[in-house]
Amino acid sequence: MVSFEELLEAGVHFGHLKRKWNPAMAPYIFMERGGIHIIDLHKTAAKLEEAAAAIKQIAKSGRKILFVATKKQAKDIVAEKVQAVNMPYVTERWSGGMLTNFPTIRKAVKKMATIDKMASDGTFDQLSKREKLQISRQREKLQKTLGSIADLTKTPAALFVIDVTKEKIAVKEAHRLHIPVFGMVDTNSNPNDVDFVIPANDDAAKSISIVLDVITKAIAEGVAERKSDKDNNGDAPKGNKSRGNKTRARKANKAADADKAEEAPAQEEKSEN
Repeated sequence: MVSFEELLEAGVHFGHLKRKWNPAMAPYIFMERGGIHIIDLHKTAAKLEEAAAAIKQIAKSGRKILFVATKKQAKDIVAEKVQAVNMPYVTERWSGGMLTNFPTIRKAVKKMATIDKMASDGTFDQLSKREKLQISRQREKLQKTLGSIADLTKTPAALFVIDVTKEKIAVKEAHRLHIPVFGMVDTNSNPNDVDFVIPANDDAAKSISIVLDVITKAIAEGVAERKSDKDNNGDAPKGNKSRGNKTRARKANKAADADKAEEAPAQEEKSEN
């Protein structure tokens, strides 16, 4: 797990100006310095460890965590780190209904797949120049907004949000569907909107990066453990087979005992005769 010194060096402790604070964040604030609130890094470390443990279990179960970060300084970091662990993410504008109206979003993703098929089977070449241009633009637009969630076939098991104030629509949709929300919460945000609060500076690239390093590492560990469990359970059928053989053997023995029991009276009748 990340150390106190590493969090300090990354500037995770820097909050917002005092006049912009949310009083609900008071338990996570260590002090005020120069009109800026300083986040208690001991609590950050504890909450980060708690969130990582919970996310690891979700990843181990084979479910998806959707990452949401549309602010400029977080986009590239999220795309790089989250893509590495094969999780879906949204770094462009959050489309309203992306969770609550998920079937419609899936239709848009399928539309993108249909356009790709047209390009591969030669149908695209038969279209007019104008139609090609329109479809290509449509494909680019869909790729920009939905390309990173193309593999998300059902609603995610959890949401990880950077800046819960900026992504309030995504958070509200998750609450409506009872999807747990993990989030980096700065001193200007409401922690009560988040199930797993990580009090941290959500504006600095270094701060975002170090938190995501811990979270994505937990996901990678969860996925690896899931694969290991599957490999270990691969021997289970052999065990079931041996148990099946033993069961059949017991049945055969019982049948043989029954036959002997039937033969015994017949032998006694013969001896009497």
